[in-house]
Amino acid sequence: MEKTEKGRPGKLRNMATIYLCRGEEMLLLYRQGGRVVNNVWTGSAGGHFEEWELNDAGACVLRELKEELAVTEAMLGALQLRYVTLRQTKGEIRQNYYFFAELKEEPKQGLVSNEGLVRWFSMEETEALKMPFTAKFVVEHYRNVGRYTDQMYGGIADGEKVVFTEMREF
Repeated sequence: MEKTEKGRPGKLRNMATIYLCRGEEMLLLYRQGGRVVNNVWTGSAGGHFEEWELNDAGACVLRELKEELAVTEAMLGALQLRYVTLRQTKGEIRQNYYFFAELKEEPKQGLVSNEGLVRWFSMEETEALKMPFTAKFVVEHYRNVGRYTDQMYGGIADGEKVVFTEMREF
């Protein structure tokens, strides 16, 4: 394992993202000015875990959703954690938790993000967009497989692709 700047392995970066859907459309964010992710299309909202959220990815994604889009859990339907991915890069292991939900109600001021531009895309349009490495494969898998199931998937990035497997409870 590659060593971090501090010289020891095992550094983690935990992040959670939510993709809001409306029928056959997905709301994406063109993130601008981010420290880690910048000038690419990402989930509707998301970010890094706060210390008190380390064992609760749902709390993280709901906080980010409220901070970035002024959307609350009450405005959502069918909120589910659907994908967990792992990727080793820049001396750290990045764990991403990808949630999906239907947007039942928009905020009174409309969908405006403090992180960049938000826009609805058809599922097919998402194929051509520039996205972060694991996000691109998550959206592709969701578009082709995941939206037709209720399964949770685990994905390991190998540098060329993300390999997904169903994460069944046992």
